Amino acid sequence: MCDFGFIRIAAAIPELKVADCRFNTERINRLIKQAVEKEVRIICFPELSITGYTCGDLFLQNKLLEEAEKEVITLLEDMKDLPIVYIVGAPVRINNRLFNSAIVCSEGKIQGIVPKSYLPNYSEFYEKRWFYPAEKGFPKEIEYANNPVQFGTNLIFGYQNKKFAIEICEDLWGAIPMSSHHALAGANLIFNLSASNELIGKNEYLHSLIKQQSARCIAGYVYASAGWGESTTDIVFAGNGIIYENGTLIAQSDRFELEEQLVISDIDVERLNSDRLRISSFRDAVTDGEYLFQTLSALKPKEKPVPLLRPVNPLPFVPTNESYGESCDEIFSIQTLGLAKRLLHTHSATSVIGISGGLDSTLALLVCIKTHDKIGISRNKIIGVTMPGFGTTGRTYNNAVRLMQSLGVTIREINIEAACKQHFKDIGHDPEVHDVTYENSQARERTQILMDIANQMKGLVIGTGDMSELALGWATYNGDHMSMYAVNSGIPKTLVRHLVKWAAETQVGEETARILKDILDTPVSPELLPLGDDGTTSQCTEEIVGPYELHDFFLYYTTRFGFSPEKIHYLAEQAFEKKYSPNEITKWMKIFYRRFFSQQFKRSCIPDGPKVGSVNLSPRGDWRMPSDASDTLWRIE
Repeated sequence: MCDFGFIRIAAAIPELKVADCRFNTERINRLIKQAVEKEVRIICFPELSITGYTCGDLFLQNKLLEEAEKEVITLLEDMKDLPIVYIVGAPVRINNRLFNSAIVCSEGKIQGIVPKSYLPNYSEFYEKRWFYPAEKGFPKEIEYANNPVQFGTNLIFGYQNKKFAIEICEDLWGAIPMSSHHALAGANLIFNLSASNELIGKNEYLHSLIKQQSARCIAGYVYASAGWGESTTDIVFAGNGIIYENGTLIAQSDRFELEEQLVISDIDVERLNSDRLRISSFRDAVTDGEYLFQTLSALKPKEKPVPLLRPVNPLPFVPTNESYGESCDEIFSIQTLGLAKRLLHTHSATSVIGISGGLDSTLALLVCIKTHDKIGISRNKIIGVTMPGFGTTGRTYNNAVRLMQSLGVTIREINIEAACKQHFKDIGHDPEVHDVTYENSQARERTQILMDIANQMKGLVIGTGDMSELALGWATYNGDHMSMYAVNSGIPKTLVRHLVKWAAETQVGEETARILKDILDTPVSPELLPLGDDGTTSQCTEEIVGPYELHDFFLYYTTRFGFSPEKIHYLAEQAFEKKYSPNEITKWMKIFYRRFFSQQFKRSCIPDGPKVGSVNLSPRGDWRMPSDASDTLWRIE
């Protein structure tokens, strides 16, 4: 069985008539069947959805309470053969006390009843007039709807690692929401049955509550609130179906609609559990308090995964459109501040940087510019060194020189061909053999030049290599692998491109912007092999190691969440459906794992550099991996 850790859930906003239990149950019935057709595993309805929330003193009428219980029985019978868990709201009477309750049902049985803990009794709310708050303590068994049922707040439901718990409306608004306790007891999904009326500004505040609570609990949060059918007298209900996953909104309903709604999405429970395992502060707070776990066999994984309803971002390292400019500015600021500290701490007079006319050195130069401007050191104290070699094209050489001229840095040009030929002679290497020795000698010659100039000018060598190259080991050991501060070490290749693009559009003048745009259009290449007859490079990095957008995708889900190759492949198929075939994804994934494991020794001794995002490969920070670990398990899968 395989669902890759996803579970499909729904928040339902049914059509409703206050105090008409039969009508309400029919509408609930209809939405449950629609959800089953869409492969939903758990569906949640609003607070008191069997009776309606705004019944007022009708809650004290025996007829209403008896009818509500009768309709729950009807629902159990009608839904008994459907492979779904459904959560409805109803008033439940126990020993002359009435509880505002959530009823969890599947397979023709009530699996548990959860009462509301915090009863609002202010402004337009009068719940304490009719209901009794949940009593603390271990769940107890009651009789309801001809079922012996566990009743209490300390109930968790689920199957294996998919576990959910319930809170009801105001339980979220308390100083310590009930879901906080549920999450620490193991629930990774929270369902909230609500009847929250509309006020100006309230919806924004509600979203902030759910966003923060889902993030704080590292949980999926599904919120279903009463629709327009509850609107009466002085209050209006707009129908709010909201789904968050660890602080990220993944689905929501349209408010103020007259039609019933079904808000469906897929929550990645494995992703949530991975974060809980990784974040020590969450682990340390976990409690083994008195909770009863109810196993629901209806939630067993299906034989085959279904296509996801939620989008999978093919560029997980790149900021979203909503926060694009702000995030790019923040990333530059992190890089700038890190470099500023290193320059000032070492009393360095200059920054020395190799400029190739490629993306990585361009980004590093832009960071140097911002840093020198920030700390008040003239740009002419940036020593930009272009070092043409056997594979340097006219395009990259000209872009390197023009870029440095436009930014006002000091330019040095040192051709490395003669030095490399002498080196080949010294070590007895045939310069016509264009092997790894031929290529790496050039990279190490360039690094030696930069290091010596830094000594000469009392400065630091600023590294240009990015995180994607570190992941794949696409760097020459003790060549471009080494520097005195690596400003791009936390930036993957896909993000490098976007940062340069953003800088071209917002941070520089027209002349520099034109140069940056041409650099963006230049194929990625190390330019270490002789040029072709037409003067163009014979090396294209992505033809050799594979597309960086795929490798960055693999890197993100491998290091950030520890996902298996099989799941990452499944996600890649969703994200790159029209761009790469499954066989192409498999081909490049094999190369990723082979290189990622075999090249760890390079990452074990990389220079300092600023951490920018949630993934970093520094051995002193995020990624501590043996240099000689085997890739067998990953390769086999």
